[in-house]
Amino acid sequence: MTKQELPKAYDFKSTEPRIYAMWEAGKYFKPHNDPNNANFDPSVKPFVISIPPPNVTGELHIGHAMFVSVEDLMVRYHRMKGYSALWVPGTDHAGIATQLMVERDLLRNDEITREELGREKFIARTWEWKHKYGGMITNQIRRLGASCDWDRERFTLDDGLSRAVREAFVRLYEKGLIYRGPRLINWSPGLKTAVSDLEVEYSEENANLYYFKYMIAGSDEFIPVATIRPETILGDTAVAVHPEDERYQKFIGKKAIVPILGREIPVIADDYVSMEFGTGALKITPGHDPNDYAIAQRHNLPIISMLDKEAKINENGGQYTGQDRFEARKVLWADMKEAGLVIKTEPYRTTIPRSQRGGEIVEPMISEQWFVKIESLAEAGLAAVKDGRIKIVPERFDKTYYNWLENIKDWCISRQLWWGHRIPVWYCPDHHMTVTREDPTQCATCGSKEIHQDEDVLDTWFSSGLWPFSTLGWPEQTPDLKYFYPTSYMETGYDILFFWVARMIMSGLEFTGEAPFHTVYLHGLVRDEHGHKMSKTKGNVIDPLIIMDDLGTDALRFTLLVGSTPGNDTNVGVKKVEANRNFANKIWNAGRFVINAIDSLDDGPKTVDGGGTTVNGQPSTVWTLADSWIWARLQNLIRDVERQFQNFQYGQAGQQIYDFIWSDFADWYVEISKGQMHAEHAESRRQTVETLVRVFDTSLRLLHPFTPFVTEEIWGHLHSALRESSLKDIVKDWPDALIIAKFPEPREPEGWEESKLAEFALIQEIVRSIRNLRAEKNVSPVKKLAAQFSAGDKLDLLKSQAIVISTLAGLNVEEVSFDRSLQQKPEDAIALVIGSVEVYIPLAGMVDIANEKARLEKELKEAESHIQRLENLLGGDFANKAPAALIQKERDKLAAYKDTAEKIKAQLN
Repeated sequence: MTKQELPKAYDFKSTEPRIYAMWEAGKYFKPHNDPNNANFDPSVKPFVISIPPPNVTGELHIGHAMFVSVEDLMVRYHRMKGYSALWVPGTDHAGIATQLMVERDLLRNDEITREELGREKFIARTWEWKHKYGGMITNQIRRLGASCDWDRERFTLDDGLSRAVREAFVRLYEKGLIYRGPRLINWSPGLKTAVSDLEVEYSEENANLYYFKYMIAGSDEFIPVATIRPETILGDTAVAVHPEDERYQKFIGKKAIVPILGREIPVIADDYVSMEFGTGALKITPGHDPNDYAIAQRHNLPIISMLDKEAKINENGGQYTGQDRFEARKVLWADMKEAGLVIKTEPYRTTIPRSQRGGEIVEPMISEQWFVKIESLAEAGLAAVKDGRIKIVPERFDKTYYNWLENIKDWCISRQLWWGHRIPVWYCPDHHMTVTREDPTQCATCGSKEIHQDEDVLDTWFSSGLWPFSTLGWPEQTPDLKYFYPTSYMETGYDILFFWVARMIMSGLEFTGEAPFHTVYLHGLVRDEHGHKMSKTKGNVIDPLIIMDDLGTDALRFTLLVGSTPGNDTNVGVKKVEANRNFANKIWNAGRFVINAIDSLDDGPKTVDGGGTTVNGQPSTVWTLADSWIWARLQNLIRDVERQFQNFQYGQAGQQIYDFIWSDFADWYVEISKGQMHAEHAESRRQTVETLVRVFDTSLRLLHPFTPFVTEEIWGHLHSALRESSLKDIVKDWPDALIIAKFPEPREPEGWEESKLAEFALIQEIVRSIRNLRAEKNVSPVKKLAAQFSAGDKLDLLKSQAIVISTLAGLNVEEVSFDRSLQQKPEDAIALVIGSVEVYIPLAGMVDIANEKARLEKELKEAESHIQRLENLLGGDFANKAPAALIQKERDKLAAYKDTAEKIKAQLN
């Protein structure tokens, strides 16, 4: 093995970590134009992506693999295009998720709760957990080839970002956009915290509808009411009916009696009530239902909360105080039955709200919480997309974005957790509030030293909403913030368009006066090969770490990227990844061939430049048709890939590169070049090798953003081989690594391409037709056939390509003849017609006539026996008794056998 020759097989397991270490050592992930360096040039355009920060204690899943692959492709492409590319990495403290993990660990190992441990010790324990497991996800992201600037890695609870969060809270508070008050929120009893509307999932479930009597005070009359949550009767403050409902009009203004508790509540009229639904009457529990809360606001009803933070009945529940909500449901219903207040119970299908994190049923509850007045921020966020400052890809998500922001409610930003950014508000004994950027030592109103901080922390999305600018140093006007902000693309899943993207847009506009990015690219969910959502219960989860171990990172990346289109879900199966592992091997083998070709090249005279060099608008005379064709195909590919990249159609771009390398280059040009490299003239051999090199180099550059490891490895070997060869001038402007090489730029067509493409397309069609015939007739691959061509006006072209056609189609070049036309068509030959060209292949040379005749006679005998059977069947009683459809089916079979028999007879003749 010469020192340039590639090993026979591509060993991704040893290559990937070595290549990644080389990239890091070479500082290739850092922006080449750094505002913190003395040689900074502000005129160089930056390209910036902030990574969607994964949960700090999370593990890599297929969704991470998707966004890392897409973003790394974007960054690598722009880096190769000459932008000062920065991909800011980092992780999110993930309040609820991380706290849950630590709480479970405490219970499992120490058998204590967080309350028993205490706040300070629990937070210290969570930091320990973060330091222990926090590096796992970033190391796994590195395995995917992520070219992030790891020196700029951030964490949402680090000092700089915590300062940014404080600044944002205080600014909003000072503008009157943050307030505290009682509001109906979603309460997660298991997590013991408020959860946002977006963190509640609704599922269709079986429930019971409980019908009961609301007795009218001072009479035996009642209003029938139905509910799926009878325990909330304990918090009822009214019964509502429609003002025009004749059944209940007489009760409006009267008092009804709350079952068991005996409280009197008003019967009110409200248009919200549907006369057709249920009994046409509603129990109103404003403390535990958002629609009832709205009715209570209109009618000035009292609001009674009958649950505590653990979803147990509180002091407002009379004799049921202390009971769990579901236990109280059973006991209260039994008591109502005994009191004669139950009408019936029936099964009912309804939507049940559950916590996205904990899975338990969420309770709407009145609670003192912190809120952001969102209206003015939402208006600014809407305007930024509507006026084109921000483009959402794909465009159809504009409507979804508008709809959400136009109907947005004030954002509940407080969470009853310990892990997170603690709300920067302090209280004194006189209930004065101090809101400040630095921890105060006394009350700002009365000067009291007795102050304590608010117990709650901020919603995780509050800090991650500041991510694009807080990671660059905001609120300080750092060099990074001045140069790299606004960022360029925000790439993420469409499922967090509201959770995260909308909040980043609103925060960016509010705190910096600029949209935080100009493009939002949304990818879809990754589903299994059958289009089903992946879940552990279904057992169809694809673990990217196992896939990378078994098949390589490039194969996984290429599968995800080529299978995806903006905003659409992607189906991924192991078989697809295996196919793309084969593609990596195909590239490797092509690389071995090209490098061996360089090594075998004798030092000959210098040839023309080759990279599209023309003489009077035509390819150089040294170029063969195949050289011209592959170069024209390559230029088309470069133009197509650039267009697809500009339109965010990365999957289509990847597929076109794949097709070019696999088919045009490896299957066609490489095969033809084997013959060309044995040409008599050194200049022709040199030209072939030079074309192989230039086309392969360009292909590797185009493919690099998709499959960075295998392309970097092969390109490095190609570089070394060229440097030590007579073609060393080709690499004089090449950098040390492919990651920073120039991405191929589209060229305008020069005029000669169309004719060369058309000519070679004809050669391909001729070769394919002969190959298909060989396959049809089971001709041995080693058997060389004779052929006569009636070429018409393509005579000169076909003569010049005789060796190419013969080599690729398996013809004996000594027994191939070309004529403009044939006076007499050859006998005992099969004719192939390709456009205006006719090709005659003698049967005698292709098949054993005696064997072929015997085979055809056997097939004819079989067909005739079926014909006889069916004619007898259709001529008998069957035709009179069987259903018409069945008779027609048998007639169709007879016609088909007759047609087969005629064709066999024609072949025998």
